Amino acid sequence: MIRFDKTLSQQKDVLLNYFRDSATASLAEVSQKFGVNQFKERASAINKEIKETADLLSQTLLQEAKNRQWDKRQMLDSVLMLNHVRNVVMLETRNDVWRYDYMAFSRRIGEIWEPFCKLCFDYPINDIQPFIPPLFSQVKEKLHNEIDEYIDGLKLSESQKQDLKQYYEKVWSMVASGEIKLQLDLHFKVGGGKVNIDFKSGFGSNEKGNTNRLLMVATIYKNLEENYTCTILVRSAEDKNNHYFKTLKNSSVWNAYCGEDAYNKIAEYTGFDLKEWIDNNIDWENDLKRTTVDYFKEQNLFQYLSW
Repeated sequence: MIRFDKTLSQQKDVLLNYFRDSATASLAEVSQKFGVNQFKERASAINKEIKETADLLSQTLLQEAKNRQWDKRQMLDSVLMLNHVRNVVMLETRNDVWRYDYMAFSRRIGEIWEPFCKLCFDYPINDIQPFIPPLFSQVKEKLHNEIDEYIDGLKLSESQKQDLKQYYEKVWSMVASGEIKLQLDLHFKVGGGKVNIDFKSGFGSNEKGNTNRLLMVATIYKNLEENYTCTILVRSAEDKNNHYFKTLKNSSVWNAYCGEDAYNKIAEYTGFDLKEWIDNNIDWENDLKRTTVDYFKEQNLFQYLSW
């Protein structure tokens, strides 16, 4: 029986048993709806069931924490443990119904690592405040107004002013032919500035387009009047990433950190040492079922669980 008290973060085995029992019951229902060869449908359905179980437990946890006035660290400890156990059972159950391959597993680890890290920002120890990032249309309008005001103040004829504005429009149309999404994974205020964070599990050979977008987005932020800092945090150690990461790291617009340095940055912003928590609480080899561990090792997938 799960005890929703301040010891929740110490109840890993109890939580694992609960999630696994729930997943087994859900899998029986899913198997009645989809055939054994409908791998994608079965995997999607079971993931949804596990998420609903996690959401229910999270609601109970948050209500109990509020009623009992848990401190910030107790709250975050418990939320992290609940999410880790959810991830464990989701990975092993998905693998039972549809075996992971290299691409699917690397993508899935990225999908769970980012929100896991963001929990430290959702329940921070330090005082940080989220903010809504600007829209590209707003930035574009602001720049248009500034250049129009500047040109109108020049000692030129009206014809010359209109020519300058037309040249400006031509240059702008070449730089940005469409809307650019300025929203990154996380935006918050800390101290006297604003921080934008983008999370990446790792950089592969297909990251050219994303790298170019990130460079453009950070350049736009850097040229706004507000004090923005653009930070990218990468799970993989630097020697596991390719030249696209180095491009961002060596740019003048991104502060890029990976591996241990990324966790140090999370601790600096949130006041919580997530790496220490991971080292003390996550043991993938013993947390996952033996059959799942054996398969991940046989397929050389276990490397992605180096958090």
